[in-house]
Amino acid sequence: MSLDPLDFAATPERIRALADAGVLTPSGMEQALRLAVASPARPAWRRFLSAVLLGFGSLLVLSGVIYFFAYNWAALHRFGKMGLLLAAILAASLAAWRLGEGLAGQFALLFAAVLVGPLLAVYGQAYQTGADPYELFIGWSLLVLPWVALARFGPLWLLLLLLVDTGICLYWEQVALGEGSTLLLVLGLVNGGAWAAHELLAGRGIPWLQGRWLPRVLAMMTLAPLLALATYMVAEPREADTASRVAFGLLLGVMVAAYLFHRFVRSELFLLTLDAMSAMTLVTTLIGRALFNENRFEPDVFFVMALVIIGEVGLSVWWLRAEARGSEEV
Repeated sequence: MSLDPLDFAATPERIRALADAGVLTPSGMEQALRLAVASPARPAWRRFLSAVLLGFGSLLVLSGVIYFFAYNWAALHRFGKMGLLLAAILAASLAAWRLGEGLAGQFALLFAAVLVGPLLAVYGQAYQTGADPYELFIGWSLLVLPWVALARFGPLWLLLLLLVDTGICLYWEQVALGEGSTLLLVLGLVNGGAWAAHELLAGRGIPWLQGRWLPRVLAMMTLAPLLALATYMVAEPREADTASRVAFGLLLGVMVAAYLFHRFVRSELFLLTLDAMSAMTLVTTLIGRALFNENRFEPDVFFVMALVIIGEVGLSVWWLRAEARGSEEV
């Protein structure tokens, strides 16, 4: 799949390149430059501020609910605790239904989904069910799954993934009693699967998946655990286990896939930046291990490491700029 030039941002450099190629007339170039550098109109600012204030307001209200129960926990009867939470969830659900698929309705549904967790916690404390903490998060994710599927709202999907990740971590610690390296590998696979599913569905033209903030967050959630294991394998190759070796191979595969995605599917310098940071981390760790093993903590070693990092940063910036120019010429 070739890159679509219409997906690129209308920067002054690209507009002048189109004018030099004869695509735009001088008058058309002047009008395009005015539009490219123009400040957003008042309606755009109102929409932006409305979305930002709505999101922060929802977070503040949720924080208020949590602090209310923390402060009044001993004074409230168990029925009062659950009744207040159920009333809040019901009110948020009705608000989401009445407000429809707009941003306010989606935030109301997110508000209700978040309150399901405190309700389960209050129920478990009131009746001493004996459930493990991981069961709380797994049950929480299952209960909100229908809302998440119907809402078509990125933050709700991210909330669901965070609940699943937390449930996996707690299960690993309390029941499986497995190694931490295997847990990081599992988290990388789970988050990577979510990232791949998002990109696949977005490529099919689903409107609400066209934004780029969610896949970028998923990319970071995928690379972080894999990079941690890969860095450990580079730093201590003799102590690395199978999970670390698999994570190292997966990390290299994800980095190559991100580069190919940028070159042939969609121009995405953010993914290339993650690639550059991952490569810098591995190379710096490898060089640092070699230098510190031979010279321990001599002052000259720190000077050399500083030069290495400066060189890596400069090389990464040069490469990213070259890729940006190359994507403009496609």
